[in-house]
Amino acid sequence: MSDIKRLTPPQSRKVNTLVRRTCCNCDNGNCILLDDGDECVCPQLISYSLLCKWFRIAVLPADKELYAEIYQTGDMRRCSVCGAPFASSSNRAIYCPDCRKRITRRQTAERMRKLRANVNCSPFLLDMSTQFY
Repeated sequence: MSDIKRLTPPQSRKVNTLVRRTCCNCDNGNCILLDDGDECVCPQLISYSLLCKWFRIAVLPADKELYAEIYQTGDMRRCSVCGAPFASSSNRAIYCPDCRKRITRRQTAERMRKLRANVNCSPFLLDMSTQFY
């Protein structure tokens, strides 16, 4: 992790957004760590490389997807529905977060539909209802 990674323009935009929103050393685009009396622009904001050690160690791991994309870790998986890459914390994940929501809803609806169909036509329930009358 000591070598400097080059970023693509979309990665750079994501990194810059992450720096502005979550880096505790970035104050209005200026780096507090490099401040020696004069304001110093954050080098991470003006570069297409991962220069800031603090950003690499403390801020970047918070965004698992971007971290996996930049460092090409094995955490990136492909969605079996749409093919989009996504970061997974489990070895059983097969859907990206967007597809997972739709698939889970569809599977739940099918399971409940099947359950309701089995409950309404169950011979056990028909036998039980005739015994009390």
